[in-house]
Amino acid sequence: MDKTIRQQIYSDVKKWIYQAGEQIRVQIDDKYQIDTKSSANDLVTEVDRETEKFFAEKIRDKYPSHRIVGEEGYGDKVDTLDGTIWIIDPIDGTMNFVHQKRNFAISIGIYHDGIGEIGLIYNVMEDVLYTGIRGEGAFRNNEKLPQLTEQVSIDTSIIALNSSMAFDNNRINEKKVQQLIMDIRGTRSYGSAALEFAYVAEGIVDAYVTMRLAPWDIAAGLILVNEVGGITVQANGQSVDLLGTNAILTCNKCIKEELLENYIELK
Repeated sequence: MDKTIRQQIYSDVKKWIYQAGEQIRVQIDDKYQIDTKSSANDLVTEVDRETEKFFAEKIRDKYPSHRIVGEEGYGDKVDTLDGTIWIIDPIDGTMNFVHQKRNFAISIGIYHDGIGEIGLIYNVMEDVLYTGIRGEGAFRNNEKLPQLTEQVSIDTSIIALNSSMAFDNNRINEKKVQQLIMDIRGTRSYGSAALEFAYVAEGIVDAYVTMRLAPWDIAAGLILVNEVGGITVQANGQSVDLLGTNAILTCNKCIKEELLENYIELK
């Protein structure tokens, strides 16, 4: 993507994401309909749908040749990464939005021919915007994030993971997860994949491991982590599939191999 075009798109999406965030804050205490999708814990609200619709309308008006992948049904049918694609999660962490009224984010990743160009993760209630622009670095608001050059080790690491991975399950070897929990300095679980990616990019957690994420959960975070020198792969070590569902490891490169070899074993 041409740098001038990338900067124009970045300027537009940054403006839109702040507008959407303000509208969410205005509605945060309203009564709104809450529905479930794949399970009783997979929530969606009117605000999710309205926010995605807002972005879809803006994109189609300004960039009609671009395609959209969205969680709530306002996107296009996309089966290739050709051209420019916006991958949108209007509210990542809907359960947090419903129950806590905090710890959720708007997440937008913009890709051109499969290459991550722009990633934005907006922590709405904290008014903190994480951005990543290909070749220009990643930022927390307007402050550039440092590269993940610190030599971290397993025993000094803080890793974001869900506690359910340590119990009997059909996705990952829970015994190895239990050993990981014993060997590291601590665990965290924030309930928003987008924010957990952002925290890896910021360096306040050293890795994030999770079992089932859709493209809209990871598209922006991939770009942020890449721009600070981190790495993101499927939890089996293979490349991420931006059109499918992935078990994910995103982390400081220093601990990637040890995590994959000693602690992460998919069933």
